[in-house]
Formats: sequence, structure tokens, C-alpha cells
Amino acid sequence: VQLQASGGGSVQTGGSLRLSCAASGRTFSNYVMGWFRQAPGKEREFVAYISASGMTESYGNSAQGRFSISRDNAKNTVDLQMNRLKPEDTAVYYCAAGRTNGLSRSEYDYWGQGTLVTVSS
Repeated sequence: VQLQASGGGSVQTGGSLRLSCAASGRTFSNYVMGWFRQAPGKEREFVAYISASGMTESYGNSAQGRFSISRDNAKNTVDLQMNRLKPEDTAVYYCAAGRTNGLSRSEYDYWGQGTLVTVSS
């Protein structure tokens, strides 16, 4: 699976951004899709995942209540709507595809190149 993330940019505290990830190469609807992020000097952390069918979602503590993940299996895309952004959300955001619902990086087989989100105070 090839993944291409987009939608990053700069926003002020309290603003919103919508990230998108386009997939190609294999049957998109067979894969769990996740979003991770990595801030400078920190480990890559789980943000959210959505099951292959779209029926199950899970969020990391930092995303709970502010972010929403969705997918369109007809268009081979997965989006991450981010609201009420904070400076601590500043990071490179990566989309990933895997075979099992998971919170760990090791559970994802394919990764996009990342898109930078910068939130200023």
C-alpha cells in the first residue's frame, strides 16, 4: 500500500485542520488505518485508528474529544479532523495501514511520508 498524507499547515491555538491520506496499490478496505504523530525530540505516538470497515474507532489520550477519524473506502482515503488545536499538537503526522486494530507502531505495515502541523500560541 502506498500512502500519501496531506493537509498539514500552520494554525493558531484553537483552530482546526483536516488531514487526509490517500491510499493506492492494494485493497484499501482490507486495512486498518491509523494516524500517528511525532514531535521534535519525541517518540512517535498513536493518535487514532479506524477499523477496516469503519465501524470501530479509537483515539489516543491527546486526541480524545478533539479529533475525529473517518474513512471512505470508495475513495481510498482516511481523514483526521483536528479541532481545538493546541501548541502541543505540533508534530509531523503520519498515516499508516495495518492488518489489525492497534495502538502500536509495530502493528502497522505501511506508512505515509508525513505532513507537518504547526500550532502557534
